[in-house]
Amino acid sequence: MTFDASHLISATWIDAVEHHGELDSTQNRARAAAAELPREGSLLVVADRQSAGRGRGANRWWTGEGSLAFSLLFDPTRFELPRRAVPQVSLAAGVALVDTVAPVVGDHPPGLHWPNDVYAADRKLAGVLVDVLPDGRHIVGVGINTNSALADVPDELRESIATLHWLTGRLVDHGELLLAFLEQFAVALRMLAQAPLQLGARFNELCLQHGQVLTVRNGAERTTGRCAGIAPDGALLLDTDRGRRAFYSGTLR
Repeated sequence: MTFDASHLISATWIDAVEHHGELDSTQNRARAAAAELPREGSLLVVADRQSAGRGRGANRWWTGEGSLAFSLLFDPTRFELPRRAVPQVSLAAGVALVDTVAPVVGDHPPGLHWPNDVYAADRKLAGVLVDVLPDGRHIVGVGINTNSALADVPDELRESIATLHWLTGRLVDHGELLLAFLEQFAVALRMLAQAPLQLGARFNELCLQHGQVLTVRNGAERTTGRCAGIAPDGALLLDTDRGRRAFYSGTLR
């Protein structure tokens, strides 16, 4: 992977860029780097390969050859947001990803799978992981299946993963994709701060799970219902046999 780090810094809100050939996890590296950076600074960590890419909980993110994995360390007050966990940040990153890849995928409109995935052609294209540090800074990790070949995808994932190359037959420029995402993410974060209901409407508009029967697991509790969309505050809405319920966290099964 090649891209112009200096151009990303000059053209976006990012203050510093690290590009690694291989890391265990860009999320872990961003967390370690936080101790070395001023609180108001922002950092983009990119890796060509991850040996232990992190997903939600105990999940792992597969990073195939040619994929794009990166993490953003930043202070949310830069975008007029509080220094605390805000459920909508993950979905805001998802909206930014949709707006980034939509012009690329053309005939396969991307959308959101609550709580943190982007799908296209009924397959997972990208994922988001948000960590909030004790001082309130955020680390937003993103994995996008870009230029990987489906033949390289592990057998157990091959029927559930999409790549931009598979969807379009073309290779994408990672530098251009990063530039577009950083711009779109800044737009989404400012909208979250200034017009949260407007951004929240997009969560629901882009939700691909409307009408599906879903099961949410929270610890030992499991709740099954028909998806009624995503609320403006980021909650998944399920119509259950006990009425409509809102979920702000949990694992879908």
